[in-house]
Amino acid sequence: MLLGIAIVIILILTICDQLLKSWVASSIVLGGSKQLIPGIIELTNLRNSGAAWSIFEGQQTFFTIITIVAIIVIGYFIWQYRKNIPMLIGLSLIMAGTIGNFIDRLRQGYVVDMFETTFINFPIFNIADMCLTIGVIWLIICILKEKD
Repeated sequence: MLLGIAIVIILILTICDQLLKSWVASSIVLGGSKQLIPGIIELTNLRNSGAAWSIFEGQQTFFTIITIVAIIVIGYFIWQYRKNIPMLIGLSLIMAGTIGNFIDRLRQGYVVDMFETTFINFPIFNIADMCLTIGVIWLIICILKEKD
């Protein structure tokens, strides 16, 4: 039952990520922006062939190997923690983010990023990136709260 919830979380977040990326790529010219929340965030159509902050740009074989290994490892932990709801939520977020960006890399050779903060200088990111970040923070909190 809980494993099913994890799968639903992964599917919903991955689909949302892919739909928004598709909409941004088809509705906003490459490099162009649309204001989302004035003075806070814009939707910007950006292609990223690297990882966070564009590190390892163009290293698609490297990303493919690392991502396949990550999916296997995350899947293993999802199975191991299938009865631990808090851990399962964090792992599901991480899996959704991993799959969302992996689909882009396989289909296009780059990841579509779109959320640009206008009040601070911060890398442009997407839903998959948010899932990864929130999932990692969630897991750290879960691990710190564990009594064992």
